[in-house]
Amino acid sequence: MDRNTIIGLTLIFILFIVWQQFVSPTAEEIEAEQRQQDSLAMVEQERLDSLARLSDVQEDTIVTADTQIPDSVQSARLEGAYGPFALAAQGSEEQYTLENDLFIITFSNKGGRIVKVELKNHKKIVENEERKDVKVPLYLLADEKNRFEYFLPAANMAGGGVSTGDLFFTTSDSGDEIVFRADAGNGRYFEQRYAIEPGSYEIDYSIRLEGMNGIIPANTDKIKLTWVNFLDKIEKNTQYERQYSTIHFKPLGDDPDYLSWSRDDEETVDRSIKWVTSSNQFFNSTIIAANGFESANFEIQNLDESASDLKKLSSELDIPYTHSGSESFDMHLYIGPNEFERLLAVGEDLQDIVPFGWSIFGTINRWVIRPIFSFLSGFIGSAGLVILALTLIVKLVLFPLTYRMLYSQSKMGALKPQLDSMRNKFKDDQQKQQMEQMKIYREFGVNPLGGCLPMVLQMPIWFALYRFFPASIEFRQEGFLWANDLSSYDAFFKLPFEIPFGFGAHISLFTILWAITTLIYTYYNTRHMDMSANPAMKYMQYLMPIFFVGFFNSFASGLTAYLLFSNLFNITQTIVTKNVIIDQEKIKKELEAYRKKPKKKGGFQQRLEKAMKEQQKSQAEREKKKGKKS
Repeated sequence: MDRNTIIGLTLIFILFIVWQQFVSPTAEEIEAEQRQQDSLAMVEQERLDSLARLSDVQEDTIVTADTQIPDSVQSARLEGAYGPFALAAQGSEEQYTLENDLFIITFSNKGGRIVKVELKNHKKIVENEERKDVKVPLYLLADEKNRFEYFLPAANMAGGGVSTGDLFFTTSDSGDEIVFRADAGNGRYFEQRYAIEPGSYEIDYSIRLEGMNGIIPANTDKIKLTWVNFLDKIEKNTQYERQYSTIHFKPLGDDPDYLSWSRDDEETVDRSIKWVTSSNQFFNSTIIAANGFESANFEIQNLDESASDLKKLSSELDIPYTHSGSESFDMHLYIGPNEFERLLAVGEDLQDIVPFGWSIFGTINRWVIRPIFSFLSGFIGSAGLVILALTLIVKLVLFPLTYRMLYSQSKMGALKPQLDSMRNKFKDDQQKQQMEQMKIYREFGVNPLGGCLPMVLQMPIWFALYRFFPASIEFRQEGFLWANDLSSYDAFFKLPFEIPFGFGAHISLFTILWAITTLIYTYYNTRHMDMSANPAMKYMQYLMPIFFVGFFNSFASGLTAYLLFSNLFNITQTIVTKNVIIDQEKIKKELEAYRKKPKKKGGFQQRLEKAMKEQQKSQAEREKKKGKKS
């Protein structure tokens, strides 16, 4: 240690001693300061208590110097925070239930709200410590962070009013109906009524404001309902559950709308709203106003994937208030599964929350694929066998298009000897090959795009089915072969690690079998096709199924099962049609007869041939110019 370091450390030590002796506070000063801070903290706590929720008020029996705050002080605080609702701000929380054959609803007298709903006919699948799937009860609206409360404005209250979530309601229960009432004295009260019926997920719900015109300021024409719902992760495949979960709402007299499925979003609607839904992939909680909410503000937040919840959905709904001595606002709730027929029966286009897709794809799913599936399910007990039957029906309906495609392929296959001969003749001139190929097609009346159009016409059905399986609750937790949930991926083999890019920590056997049968079908269907003009296509058609394994590995096994069945039918259709139904000799005679017929000028092929000649001419001129420059 050098001299300068020693001097520096000595000076620091001397300064520390001087600060301890002359600058730092004494023990008495520290104690006095602490008493002052405690006093300030107590004052601040008292201020917060006047604005806090009821639970905080209940805890406001602070003991100082072994002396509890007097009841008169406590009453004064409650009066300042809750005004005429001061008596309703005291009590203890109790829970009550209503039950029918479909669900059990649990209520709390604190706020008079629903704290959870258990759906009897549905379960949640979770993995145990051995990574095996087990079923547990399924609850909606069960998160303790949820809020469902009304704000009643009042000028003489701290905070400008009172939130019903802070109040303890008196309760009356009559079996299938429960009434919660927050007393404001002198015959004034705020009331919530819930009633259920057997065989229904609907809840008749209404609020009543009695004598509130003397409490709510005259310049207030609406009461705000705040609904915050933290969506639980219910499904095994949270990736698609997140994709299909959002807020849906219906403006009065208009089509339903929704917030973004994939990103944070918010929207303010300055017109009447008929209903609003917090929707998971297969379940929803909906509030429907008899005469519409006056306006609304919606917000959705996507939570981190590591969070226990999926998303935070927030809705602020404005209820009109007319300042009459007694007025009510009628609503009803739907808390249950996204079953299309049930939602259709509720009315007001509520069935549109089922994410079947938009435009023509949604229409095909709602009014073609879904009715066929429902019909088949009426007498086929297995959802997997229904998918098999659905595949067969779709293939039979599309067979005329498939036949045209295979017939066109057979005609091109019959021309293979002529095409091979032509290519050998012009093997060093690629452009000449293309021109001569067009001539041969035109001469024999073959459309090289004839096999593509039927495939294009089938695409709307393919896209519709892509949305149908993960949106249909009928496949949820329905097993088939090795899959235990056709609405989610089939984990035939679980990996001890996660593969990125959406592949997951599992192997889907339906996806692997689909890829294998796709390769087989591709080979059989294109083995007679000449791809010398574009060799890359020959390899790309085999690589594409392999690339798609990563995409389909985590998709609904109902879809991958359909794709597997579809490939098996395609292979069978192709073999039978080309070798049994289509007469190859007849095709050769048909081509020869067309060749001998006089040809009309014009047509797409002739224009294409002309364009290719122009291209060849331009290419020759460019090469000639290059030769001169060199």
